[in-house]
Amino acid sequence: MTDTMRTAATKTATATKAAAGGSRQPAELRMARDALHDLRADLLTGAFAFRPLPPLPGDHRLLRLLPASLHGPARRLPHLALAGLALLLMFIEVVNSHSSDGSAVRALFLGVPLVVLIFRPIGAFWLSLGGMLFTAAVAPGVWVAWPWTGVSFMAHLVVLLVVAARTGPRVSVHMWLLTALAGGLAAATDPVRGVAVVFAMAVVSGIALTLLLAVRGWRDSRRQVVEQVAVVEEERSRRTLLEERTTIARELHDVVAHHMSVVAIQAEAAPYRVQDPPEELVAALAGIRQNAVTALTELRRVLGVVRADLPGDLDDWGPEAPQPTLADLGDLLENVRRAGLEVESVTTGRQRPLPQGVELSAYRIVQEALSNALRHAPGASARVELGYVPVGLGLRIVNGPPDGLVKASRGTGHGLMGMRERAAMLGGELTAEETGDGGFAVEAFLPVEPDSVSDAGSDSVSDAAPGAGPRKDVP
Repeated sequence: MTDTMRTAATKTATATKAAAGGSRQPAELRMARDALHDLRADLLTGAFAFRPLPPLPGDHRLLRLLPASLHGPARRLPHLALAGLALLLMFIEVVNSHSSDGSAVRALFLGVPLVVLIFRPIGAFWLSLGGMLFTAAVAPGVWVAWPWTGVSFMAHLVVLLVVAARTGPRVSVHMWLLTALAGGLAAATDPVRGVAVVFAMAVVSGIALTLLLAVRGWRDSRRQVVEQVAVVEEERSRRTLLEERTTIARELHDVVAHHMSVVAIQAEAAPYRVQDPPEELVAALAGIRQNAVTALTELRRVLGVVRADLPGDLDDWGPEAPQPTLADLGDLLENVRRAGLEVESVTTGRQRPLPQGVELSAYRIVQEALSNALRHAPGASARVELGYVPVGLGLRIVNGPPDGLVKASRGTGHGLMGMRERAAMLGGELTAEETGDGGFAVEAFLPVEPDSVSDAGSDSVSDAAPGAGPRKDVP
């Protein structure tokens, strides 16, 4: 048993040493291995995969200069440009070296990669590089510029730039290194002519690729900034909308809680108004009161959930206070006048009490519209019009053009969103637009059901009879 344990310990130690020795590879070797792996992934794996050149986007600046009927064909301009460039360079190559051997073959080796570039970009690079090596090996001394002629130099540079624009920086570096390496191998057979051309290709292609990648990186950064600004603006809009809706929820809680409390108090006091009420009536009224108290509890719980979803800096409710109504509109106008805005109020129709939610929303709309006039139209005058009609309340708050320099405001325009939310909550409509004289007008209509008007007038009457039972459990 001891020998077995000793043998196992020896094997374990040997395996540990082997693993430790394998992990202590030189850093240079690991870097070279990783570089070869990246090169294989970029330029060898799927080198001739079908990756067609996309057409111009529909909103490209070039298309805006053309008639709409030409937008379809014009989107293929990159493809036509590459095909036309291939034909032009092939023609120039044949004309310049018509008396030398292999001019047609060299023309094909510089033109075909430009056409293949439309469909298979990585494969086009290999064709361009292989064409240079092939023609340099077959006809090493038939032209002055070697291993690239002036035309093939331009063709290979175009291939490098187009592939780099469609891939990424790492692929560009690999193509540049392979181009310099292949040119160096070809120039080694004739250093007198080849070194200068290969050096020129390395320098020119390196500068061109660097500029291309710099412009591409700048455009990508600019696009990301634009996208980030759009995201921030959308989040700010959602944040403001959440804040406004939460404020409306709180105010709606106050309105509904008032009415439900009245229902609970009436149900509790009703049995004391009748002498010897039937037990069925007492039980029914007790059920009504219990349902009202339950509804109040659920309403408060829902409001607590809304508050829990708020960010910390928005969950600032302040002290509890009665919600304003149209009866407080005079104090609001007086405060606005003290702030420097000349405002007049006109009321048409038979003034009457409206449901508390309608009066609260109307007050808030007037308040926000006058605040906007103070902020965006300094020195202007304003007019508040209230129109009472049988089916609702009409509002119109209009201000004139500014009479002085308008300072830059930190507002984001979400106040109008809040006013529209309040009107939509009541089933009404609200419009806000500039007037012909340069001012601004906010018009809204808040519908009111006739039964709601009569109920609103009765809410102010005390409902509890003398001698009513305790109400301490009513919120």
